[in-house]
Amino acid sequence: MTMTTIDVTTLEPLTHHEAMHLQQHELECTLRMLRSLDGEAWSSPTDCPAWDIRAMYQHVLGACEAGASMRENVHQLRRGRAYRKQHGGPLEAALSEVQVSERANLSPAEVVERLAAIAPKTVRGRSRTPALVRNHAKMAVDGPVHETWRLGYLIDTIYLRDLWMHRVDSAHALGQPLELSTDHDGRIMADVVAEWARRHGQPFVLELAGTAGGTYVSDPASPAAEQLSLDAVEFCRILAGRAPATGLLATVVPF
Repeated sequence: MTMTTIDVTTLEPLTHHEAMHLQQHELECTLRMLRSLDGEAWSSPTDCPAWDIRAMYQHVLGACEAGASMRENVHQLRRGRAYRKQHGGPLEAALSEVQVSERANLSPAEVVERLAAIAPKTVRGRSRTPALVRNHAKMAVDGPVHETWRLGYLIDTIYLRDLWMHRVDSAHALGQPLELSTDHDGRIMADVVAEWARRHGQPFVLELAGTAGGTYVSDPASPAAEQLSLDAVEFCRILAGRAPATGLLATVVPF
């Protein structure tokens, strides 16, 4: 079957409504995956330093509970800033530490139960963030990139990618196939490719294999166009720092 070649400049960014639909579906995929795990699987080490699958989903649960409750969000920010002041490092890492440590006593079954209960409230809470706030409120980020984000980029894009990448992390840790679909995972992938292309600004031909893949180009006739061919999920793992990178693949895209 011949893959359609997509000019990355024609890719539309995620709308808020679309991002919320994707987050809802990604949470459903996550819960299906977690419910399939046996007790031993939860202690499998992941590509995230010092996290097994259980700790990784304590972090995910914490992020979802913050998304569902302004009070919890403020609590985590205060604790995260205090942790960073004492230990240094990026705020994102400090928040993750708070999320995991405050949920460290939860069993795998309790993590799944709480995540299932909070997931609809998380999506609802993020969905209701006013457009004025999403488009104009800004935040400084100090890792893995150092830049300023619109709050809408965090709410719509980063929270979705974080959820998706941790499902990738789990499948990779367990050596199991990843549930993928063209409509869902392929759309997330296309958005990642578009941002990657904007960040490096160089001509390329990118062939991504697999259900979520496709062929993406930017000025493919240029003699300088870099030719890349790899698995679609592995492409994202590389950009997210999970695997070694060279050339244009060394361009960091936040997840």
